[in-house]
Amino acid sequence: MRLTPWLRAAVAPALAVTAALVCTPPTDTSAQAGSQEQTLYVSAVDKNGAPVEGLGPDAFIVKENDVRREILHVSRAIEPIDIRLLIDNSSAATEALLHMRKAVPAFIQAVSPANPVALIGLADRPTILTPSTTDTKKLIKQAEGLFARPSTGATLLDAIFDVSKGLESRDATRAAIVAVITDGTEFTNRYSKDVITAAVRAGASVYFVGIGHFEHSDEHAIRERSFLLTDAPPATGGRIYTMLSPNGLAQNLDKVAHVLLSQYKVVYGRPQETIPPKSVEVTSAREGLSVRGTPARKIKKGA
Repeated sequence: MRLTPWLRAAVAPALAVTAALVCTPPTDTSAQAGSQEQTLYVSAVDKNGAPVEGLGPDAFIVKENDVRREILHVSRAIEPIDIRLLIDNSSAATEALLHMRKAVPAFIQAVSPANPVALIGLADRPTILTPSTTDTKKLIKQAEGLFARPSTGATLLDAIFDVSKGLESRDATRAAIVAVITDGTEFTNRYSKDVITAAVRAGASVYFVGIGHFEHSDEHAIRERSFLLTDAPPATGGRIYTMLSPNGLAQNLDKVAHVLLSQYKVVYGRPQETIPPKSVEVTSAREGLSVRGTPARKIKKGA
């Protein structure tokens, strides 16, 4: 049995990680003073995946096109996160649904109502189960009633692509896509690189909570899903948490919630330039500290 590379990497000790955003990053015009200040929302976790608090400017290194930038100030991020919670309700998730009905409401309780959440099912086609709302009770009621649709496959790549396109028109400084998935059948004609590009353009960090082995295959949909699971989290500033059985679902979703709610707002200086950088990197020189960042989303003028 061959395991996809991200599953092998999940058991390796976590060291300082570089989060390189290879597409032109969106900028938060509402957070800038003039055109020189730029903002990253950064998660910092220890080797066990737990958020690390109390960090200052000396903990972060920011580079644009491999040129180091001056960090002006660091604070706790308090801006609301527009969260899209993708749930695998395909037939492959049948055995995991009991755990989902408990773990997903707990996640919602942790992040709502401070952050708007939308629930999207992945079975057969991406389907909005609950539109974006801060109504915690409504979200929890939907999550507690989740059920698997028989004889269906998941549509993870299509869902992230569609959700990313939808987020582009939303006026939120931060956005996150959290996908709870199993290793069943995947249906898509899309390529992972196009899905990742859409998420980066939307300014959304992508988090995966995966249940199963996720064996690699040369079949298009499974192959592209493998690439997506490997490449999307570091490219967007997100993370991936995996387990072989659904018993650890609640614990891993709790980790995602804590990471989202413990982000730092890192503001750095950029010289006056007419061409945006092709890449932004945030790293830490501290051993055992893993940091990943997402540029603040572009806010419409007058919004």
